[in-house]
Amino acid sequence: MRPFGATILDAAGLRLSVEEKAFFRDVRPFGFILFGRNIDGPDQLSALCDEMREAAGHDAVITIDQEGGRVQRMRGPHWRDWMPPLEMAKRAGDQATTAFYLMYRIIAHELASVGIDSNCAPLIDVASAKTHPFLRNRCYGDTPGQVAAIGRAVSDALLAGGVLPVMKHMPGHGRATLDSHHNLPRVDARRIDLEAVDFAPFRSLRDLPMGMTAHLVYDALADTPATLSPEVMRLIREDIGFDNLVMTDDISMKALQMTPAESTRAALTAGCDVALFCNGSLDERRAVAAAAGEMTPVAQTRALRAMDARQSPDDVDIDALSAQLETLLGGTLHG
Repeated sequence: MRPFGATILDAAGLRLSVEEKAFFRDVRPFGFILFGRNIDGPDQLSALCDEMREAAGHDAVITIDQEGGRVQRMRGPHWRDWMPPLEMAKRAGDQATTAFYLMYRIIAHELASVGIDSNCAPLIDVASAKTHPFLRNRCYGDTPGQVAAIGRAVSDALLAGGVLPVMKHMPGHGRATLDSHHNLPRVDARRIDLEAVDFAPFRSLRDLPMGMTAHLVYDALADTPATLSPEVMRLIREDIGFDNLVMTDDISMKALQMTPAESTRAALTAGCDVALFCNGSLDERRAVAAAAGEMTPVAQTRALRAMDARQSPDDVDIDALSAQLETLLGGTLHG
């Protein structure tokens, strides 16, 4: 079998253009990611997912950011709107793991029903008082134990619903005081503190099929962003013990301070398996795909292992789960 292209790519609109179809057919990306501009309604979204897989020539993973709160691409009136995860955790209290399982089992149902088989969750960064607002209310809590427990519930719910979880942002983004979409955060914490807090949830969930990197510098580990750092990738593989598929966070983010093609080469050289590239022109996507090339044999093995983790959804009553969650939260699913 021809290896997959070492990329996860997006599309410009609601359907693939002729040029996009030809491009995806040529580069055979491992997967795709969806944004609000790609979403109009259930029938359209199902058709787009079918087009993506047909163009790639294989049963490509199609992922999305459907966290709840600010970061959810599928919204009303066709799909549920959710409160921010940190608010959900506070409202649910000691029933948080149950609440998150129910929430993400419902999300998985909505994703799978339109052909989406991956979600960029759980987000298991540990929040602190200094966590930048772009991330803070997307977190599950401020202790590694709570974050890991909720992260496991989220992952179990997604897998039960036929959706691959992608844990993020390895090996921990919670200490960042800048938004990596626009700037490069630096973390000056001691390694012993990083090990005890930031890395701990990722170690607990190291069996998950896919993970996403963080675009920030850990002064105690390396002087380059984690996504581009061989030292951090060794830590992820050896210390945290994660031997499954590592995808980058979006390599177009300003934190990396390089062209997307340059960042792609650096990330894959550092040890990432696949580069995620979003919101670029077709020419930029071509440049990234050329820089990435095909997956290495090791990356291909991890990719196939992740794809094999997809399963048929279990048989549940979604309306009953929704009613159970509303009762647990005191009558509302919204912020």
